[in-house]
Amino acid sequence: MSHGFQTTIADGIAELVINRPPVNALDDAGWHALADEIERLGVDPDARVIVLRAEGRGFCAGVDIKELDAHPERIVSVNAGNYRSFRAVHRNPLPVIVAVHGFVLGGGIGLTGAADIVVAAADATFGVPEVDRGAMGGGAHLQRLLPVQKVRMMYFTGEPITAAEAHRLGAIERVVPRAELREAALTIARKIAAKSTAMIRLAKESLNGIEDGNLEDKYRWEQGFTLQAYSEKDSAETRRAFVEKREANFKNS
Repeated sequence: MSHGFQTTIADGIAELVINRPPVNALDDAGWHALADEIERLGVDPDARVIVLRAEGRGFCAGVDIKELDAHPERIVSVNAGNYRSFRAVHRNPLPVIVAVHGFVLGGGIGLTGAADIVVAAADATFGVPEVDRGAMGGGAHLQRLLPVQKVRMMYFTGEPITAAEAHRLGAIERVVPRAELREAALTIARKIAAKSTAMIRLAKESLNGIEDGNLEDKYRWEQGFTLQAYSEKDSAETRRAFVEKREANFKNS
């Protein structure tokens, strides 16, 4: 639990649970540790499918803004940790089911957009507040879930959408009451775990190969703009305002 998550494996289902109060925002070390663990599960002989979910108020609020406000130089390593974590889900040899609730923001969008199957609690909301945090990234993974214009509306305004709206747009397999979320994910996982692991692994690799474009390359492109954003005075002001719980003042930044 030192990095904010824990893992169990039972009946072929690997369950990774993020739990880093108050908002499941992972720090630099946490993102790299998460990537390591997801990669490890993909080659664990006892695992046939992975379920990724969280405890607490929401699924994942992304990166630790307070850490980056204090150590902006860590953005390069945080970027790498995000990249590795999302790739570990998308390129995992095993299917990954992501079960989300509450807020799904920033890096939480990356994990969700990289998944094979998504289930959501009715209280889930999806957002990319990157512009308001002085960064970029997440668009490639959000665009794997939602139509282009919806992604741009969300990105330019910073306004989230509900689980019902995401379901209407085809991003989510099932929307269930919060209390039923874990079981909804496990029900799907059991169906997959009962199949031939050799066939499922081939299916995952095959399906990844026929996707349009390269998700990891697209995200890497975005991350170059995150570094560019961090060179802007406005970027530092957005993080300082977030930490100080006030509105950003771009006139004086």
